[in-house]
Amino acid sequence: MLIQRGGLKVVAGLGISGVAAVNFLHEQGYRVAATDSRQTPPGHDQIPAAVQTSFGRLDEELLLQADEIIISPGLDPKLPEIQAAIAKGIPVVSEIQILRRATDKPIVAITGSNAKSTVTTLFGLMAEDAGRKAAVGGNLGRPALDLIKDDPDLYVLELSSFQLETTSNLAAEVAVVLNMSEDHLDRHGDMMGYHTAKHRIFQGVKKVVHNRDDSLTRPLVPDATPMQSFGLNAPDLNQYGVLRDDDGTMWLARGRERLLKSSEMYIQGTHNVANALACLALGEAIGLPLHSMLETLKTFKGLEHRCEFVKELHGVRYYNDSKGTNIGATLAALDGLGAAIEAKGGKVVIILGGQGKGQDFSALRESLRKYATAAVLIGEDRPLIEKAVAGTTELLHAESLKQAVEICRQQAQAHDVVLLSPACASFDMFKGYSERGQQFVDCVNVLA
Repeated sequence: MLIQRGGLKVVAGLGISGVAAVNFLHEQGYRVAATDSRQTPPGHDQIPAAVQTSFGRLDEELLLQADEIIISPGLDPKLPEIQAAIAKGIPVVSEIQILRRATDKPIVAITGSNAKSTVTTLFGLMAEDAGRKAAVGGNLGRPALDLIKDDPDLYVLELSSFQLETTSNLAAEVAVVLNMSEDHLDRHGDMMGYHTAKHRIFQGVKKVVHNRDDSLTRPLVPDATPMQSFGLNAPDLNQYGVLRDDDGTMWLARGRERLLKSSEMYIQGTHNVANALACLALGEAIGLPLHSMLETLKTFKGLEHRCEFVKELHGVRYYNDSKGTNIGATLAALDGLGAAIEAKGGKVVIILGGQGKGQDFSALRESLRKYATAAVLIGEDRPLIEKAVAGTTELLHAESLKQAVEICRQQAQAHDVVLLSPACASFDMFKGYSERGQQFVDCVNVLA
């Protein structure tokens, strides 16, 4: 029989993390209720019958009875029903907060506008290959509260700004903000609001990793907190960076020590060199052996839809970066691949467009001018993008992704790269970025 503990916990918003929160709290013996504005929210059939539910609207009456509300990352805390509860002094927390309360095991916390999933996945593999029992999840893959079942000795969490917004004193063993570029301004209001949410990851942190090339990633923490940096320039003593030979060979390095040639990794582009260096710094912070981490780097093939190499046709390489749903991600892919092919006279033909989420696309101008021979525009915010980047490179229109790929094939020459990296959400034309990416891969395979 379940022992009833404390007051009522109300989970607001189901979906993957909401279901995990309901089930975890129920198993812990709490009285649990769930509410969701959707009539039949995803996962409604995966929660115990004993849990009170109210679907079809966010039930303010139910929320006001809670002694704590666990809010889904997809729900904006500024919603009037949530604000009414906050005004009454009811705490509103994330599922990450519940995890922190439930375990004293170390947490490696990873956020950033881009590359979170690549770094989290790669770091999880490094920990595993080094013999650590790591559970990997959060905003990626498995929800945080499901990971407790693994009884790991280390949690590796990808965290979004939405999750961090309602997380306090995470007290991570080591935390990193990989980079900062405009994203989710429709939710956070402005760059300051977004930056503030991201930097909550550093509350109570024991060690910090930051990106030397992006001053917005460096936190204000006590001087005694150990800090290590990574960047794409030559590193100072004990820091991570890049050393270049006279012939242009790039080495991942720690201080003066050359560790690995970038050409020995499957994942290519300077942005992936930065991701690898971030992982090495995180690994050092929790005591992973360097030789083991370097071995993992040589075998890691990258993530689907994340600058994923699709195929080479007539000397043109096709890359699927459908997960590039904001400007920073697209800049990383465009600059990373553009710089890598520049020496051979190669250029990028890029597919851009979708739902722009209130971003300022003029930030793409310089990179398009430098690396792109053409940009093919698709989706509902095509006019906004066209206006913002006019005059940088040849701009072409496509009504479908299939047509866009065909135009790219006509535009690209040997040594060029065709890159799907839309800098936008996909919901105007697809179910999500993975469907968009899969369709791109299918279209490229048809060309072959």
